[in-house]
Amino acid sequence: MKIVLYKTENNIINPGILLDSGVVNIGGLFNLDGLSGQDIIVSVINSFDSKINEINEFVESNEPISFDAITLLAPLPRPSKILCCIGNYWEHAQREARPLNMFLKSPETIIGPNDTVILPNNTSPYVFHHEAELAIVIKGPVKDIAQTNYLDAIFGYTCFVDVSGRGEGRSTWRSGSWMGKSFDTFGPIGPCIVTQDEIRNPNNLNVTLKNNGAVMHRYNTDDMEHRVPELIEFATNIMTLNSGDVLSCGTNHEGLGPLQDNDILELTIESIGTLKVNIKDPLKREWERNVYLGENTTFRGNVN
Repeated sequence: MKIVLYKTENNIINPGILLDSGVVNIGGLFNLDGLSGQDIIVSVINSFDSKINEINEFVESNEPISFDAITLLAPLPRPSKILCCIGNYWEHAQREARPLNMFLKSPETIIGPNDTVILPNNTSPYVFHHEAELAIVIKGPVKDIAQTNYLDAIFGYTCFVDVSGRGEGRSTWRSGSWMGKSFDTFGPIGPCIVTQDEIRNPNNLNVTLKNNGAVMHRYNTDDMEHRVPELIEFATNIMTLNSGDVLSCGTNHEGLGPLQDNDILELTIESIGTLKVNIKDPLKREWERNVYLGENTTFRGNVN
């Protein structure tokens, strides 16, 4: 099941079930009075298992709302935590797995489908990159979850772009600081949350990101150094994760490319869908573009 958050022409926000022909409003099945967008989705997550039969019957017996009459929003407008893996892909390297590590990204980064990443009016970062990632949506509260029980912590999955401000080369901005990941609008997410029962194996999903129609990232999540069960165990050993928190699984850096004014990104993950966002740069900066060379190859161009 694909869950979305949307608003009507009257700016009323509701949760819905995404179908090919539109969205079925399921807001009436929940007590949502006075709730913010994030709290609406958290309420759906927390009540979903007990209401699944009611939701299925409601979707089957009600006509969807046309896409023309609504605006899809970020399915998680303001997660309390956004955890992102550092690296976490082999990228054809013959070596031991690197230590698993993560960083926190600001909730203010979040934007949704067809929204705009605005590059900051700031000349300190040398370049701004897209990073295409599978993201886990948490069902909590959960703490100290073993790998064998990793599904206990997962409500579903979504697409996430970890937009990154970097120094020269591929180093993080400001001598190892991760603050370049947390400029406002640097966390596009969506278009929906696919419930975990719809994805048999999160480590066997094809990921493709296009920039202005040109393929940049193309990889499968089976290339993760540390797979989804380990990510859940690692994160919940450190902190309690709550419903609606996001854990993003890292990216294959072979597809890194610079973001520039008027770019259009389309991130597609198998079984989830396509997240489309726009790029605006008030300074109109330009960098050399990457060139995708085909399956199982590296990239040519400014890939550092």
